[in-house]
Amino acid sequence: MSAAAGWLRRWYGDSPLHLLALLASFALAGYAVLAVVTAQQWRGFAVWFAVAIVGHDLLLFPLYSLADLSVRRLLPRRAGGTGALTAGRMAPPVVNYLRVPAAFSLLVLIVWFPLILGLSAGTYHRASGLSTGPYLSRWLAVTGAMFAGSAVCYALALRRAGRAG
Repeated sequence: MSAAAGWLRRWYGDSPLHLLALLASFALAGYAVLAVVTAQQWRGFAVWFAVAIVGHDLLLFPLYSLADLSVRRLLPRRAGGTGALTAGRMAPPVVNYLRVPAAFSLLVLIVWFPLILGLSAGTYHRASGLSTGPYLSRWLAVTGAMFAGSAVCYALALRRAGRAG
């Protein structure tokens, strides 16, 4: 390590690559804000940003934190957050294999809820000539496939934990 890199690590607290990535992300965020401001859409952007912050921090975060806490309390202690001892090695906690498909399923639901719940059936049919009927069954199928894939991953992790011990 060169003297300059060592000085930078002591001064900054991390590697020069981390600082470069941080500066690049700030530059990208600045470019995005500049693009919105120059397009005269800053009021709509500010309202959207404020609603997103309030909606997430005051509504969604407490709800999914409560849901996560409830799931961890409902699961047996050995299957919940700490993991079970399997052949001398800790098995992965099952709650992690429930969080990921649930989060992606909720994300898909949030993005497509008017079509999944049939709330925009008339508008969608006039615009596309198609029905919103298949959206609910397809969302349920995608959700089921994500949970099934997560169950397979959990079974493989349990097998690997048992084999390693």
